[in-house]
Amino acid sequence: MKIKVTQEKLSKALNNVSRIAIGKVTLPILNNVLIRVDNKKVSLITTNLDMAIIDFLPVSSSEDGVVTVPAKLLAEFVSNLPKGETIEISSNDTKVTISSGKYSSTINGTLADDFPELPEINEKTAVVYKIGVNEFKNSVGQIIIASSNDLTRPALTGVYFNTTDDNALAIAATDGYRLAEKKLIDKVESEVKAIVPSNSLQEVLRSINDEMEEVEVSFNEDLVRFRLGEVEIISKLIDASFPDYQKLIPKENNIKVVLNRDELVRVTKLAALFARSVGGSIVCETKAPDLFLVKSIANEFGENDSVIETKVETPGRINLNSRFLIDALNALEEKEIKFEFSDRIAPVVLKNKKNNNYTHIIMPLNS
Repeated sequence: MKIKVTQEKLSKALNNVSRIAIGKVTLPILNNVLIRVDNKKVSLITTNLDMAIIDFLPVSSSEDGVVTVPAKLLAEFVSNLPKGETIEISSNDTKVTISSGKYSSTINGTLADDFPELPEINEKTAVVYKIGVNEFKNSVGQIIIASSNDLTRPALTGVYFNTTDDNALAIAATDGYRLAEKKLIDKVESEVKAIVPSNSLQEVLRSINDEMEEVEVSFNEDLVRFRLGEVEIISKLIDASFPDYQKLIPKENNIKVVLNRDELVRVTKLAALFARSVGGSIVCETKAPDLFLVKSIANEFGENDSVIETKVETPGRINLNSRFLIDALNALEEKEIKFEFSDRIAPVVLKNKKNNNYTHIIMPLNS
């Protein structure tokens, strides 16, 4: 095997794929990147058995072959070579030589025979969606904050891709205390119900760069593939049932106020400073005709009251986790947002004032 490639292209590709090369003790080859050259097509591949990253590398010349090399070592070595130089990588059995100008190194690789076989998407049966990169990146960022880290509830550790009753493609996540939903595509023809692991989506987000314009998402029964330019990420889906989350979103709320998002973030952060000893619990209260209050509960640190002037028709009071509220507000995009609830035991619904494609709900704390 032999390839010639610029330092910048190789370093970028290795940084992409080496992130998941954190091999398990029982399978050391997972620490390696597989370098495959087949008919002038060069691919760098890593896997952790749940997910695989493939970077198709444009090279100036190549000779067919395949070998695996410790991913972190190769990535760090290449990143320290001079930029703008051409790098040549060649292998003789399991000895891999990397050279660039006056720099040269030989790394002990391994045969590719033991490298795990990659799962493949069935192109004939796959459900495929194409989404603009910016829309995909922003939407997943808005949703993934509500996913859970609790491995005992696997369905909640991912993001749920699903087609709604009105044939839109939506994504949703919940950790049991908050829920976020975003419509990605208004009208689709193919149906899907799939839970994508949040850590796989994080890798997709990390792989996005300014040169990419579109994300192609393909679903099979147990796999999802994300294509981003020269990068492919293939992940297993979570084999579990996602909650019927639409039932958790209140259809009507009798307390509705419109607030300046930045001002609400500011007063929530102020109240949160005094709420550390009570688990971040703060009080949001409406007082007719024109006051919205955010208060910390009196404790050893003291207390804090802030007032926002806005139109209020119905008085009400609710206790919320300040961190959850800040996360939700940061995910909203418009200057003015809608803050709605019914009573102190019902969830708060947060939306942009104009665009209703994104919904975030937060369950109240015990008052």
